[in-house]
Parts: sequence; C-alpha cells; structure tokens
Amino acid sequence: QVQLVESGGGLVQAGGSLRLSCVASGSISKFNTMGWYHQAPGKQRELVAAITSGGRTDYADSVKGRITIFRDNAKNTVYLQMNSLKPEDTAVYYCNARMGFVIVKDYWGQGTQVTVSS
Repeated sequence: QVQLVESGGGLVQAGGSLRLSCVASGSISKFNTMGWYHQAPGKQRELVAAITSGGRTDYADSVKGRITIFRDNAKNTVYLQMNSLKPEDTAVYYCNARMGFVIVKDYWGQGTQVTVSS
C-alpha cells in the first residue's frame, strides 16, 4: 500500500514562503505523475502543480512564477516551493501520486494546512 506523508505547512504572512514536502513509502519513479492539489473551505480540490516521471511540469495559472514543483527520486520526495504567497493560497494542500494513463490509480496524502495572513 502506498503512503504519502506531507509536511511543511503552516502560517505565513503574505509575501512569505513555504516549502512543502511529500514523502512516499516507496520509490516514486513508478508513478507517472506526482502533484500537489489544494482545497479551500467550500471549494473543490484543484491542481496546483504536477511533475511527470520525465520531469515535465504543469502549473495552475494562478501560481505560475511563484510556485515550483520538483522531485528527488533518491529521497522518494516531491517538493512544492511556494514564494510570494497570497491570502488566496490559503487551503489544505494534498500530495497526489498517479499510476497509469488510460486506467489510472490515484494515491493521496492526508493533507497539510497552509494559511497566509494579509
């Protein structure tokens, strides 16, 4: 069973930075894509950023230029570096690992809270 454990969330002032980490229980090289999603109260879970096994990245328009996703396969870890944070970035951030292309299997972490004060 795959386990994903997030850490690094917290309270930060607007304009500040946080780095989130997602450690997998096994090798992350078997996943086609790993990503970070966020969910604010009363809203749907949305993709923030994703990275493929080949290193291709994809970002939500709202975070481009401020947030970077990267992976360290040796540490089975995916990171989300968040800079110039805004109050609207406040949400629970979830790590996702996806296997497959046509038939997919998703794994989720438990989430970590990010709160950005104005």
